[in-house]
Amino acid sequence: MLLAGLTRIGTYALPCLAGMLTVAVVLEYRCKWAFGVYAVAGLLSFFLSGDKEAVVLFIALFGYYPILKNILERYIRSAVVRWTLKFFVFNAAAVGSFFVAMQLLGVPASDYTVFGMYIPHVFLLAGNVFFLLYDLSINAFIRFYVQRLRGVLFGMHG
Repeated sequence: MLLAGLTRIGTYALPCLAGMLTVAVVLEYRCKWAFGVYAVAGLLSFFLSGDKEAVVLFIALFGYYPILKNILERYIRSAVVRWTLKFFVFNAAAVGSFFVAMQLLGVPASDYTVFGMYIPHVFLLAGNVFFLLYDLSINAFIRFYVQRLRGVLFGMHG
């Protein structure tokens, strides 16, 4: 999260990456500890990161989403209900982050402008596609972690 301000793409990519790291905590120590890691990372990011928009994205969604994903996939059998809840959470967080960024952080409207057109709805639609890919990439990271990293980190074989 400290590196988020170095590039414009870092504002969006690094909160996703930082959140994905909680997957290991969920798998090894369960959700209770993962929420603690999320809280500490969010607090430290708030005080130490220069890119407050990235911090808002981390706190509003990407920091806790891998934990929430674990809970939803463990307890909700219906894929339709699970995906509906996942997209509801994403859209609520995205819209909330937009207003926080605009009102409290003073992010200029030009950040949501392409060729002179103010198009936050297009960004939200693209965000939904990205969110789907993010969710699927968490699945891929879980497989990679269990099959390759866990053994290296903990001397276990998965």
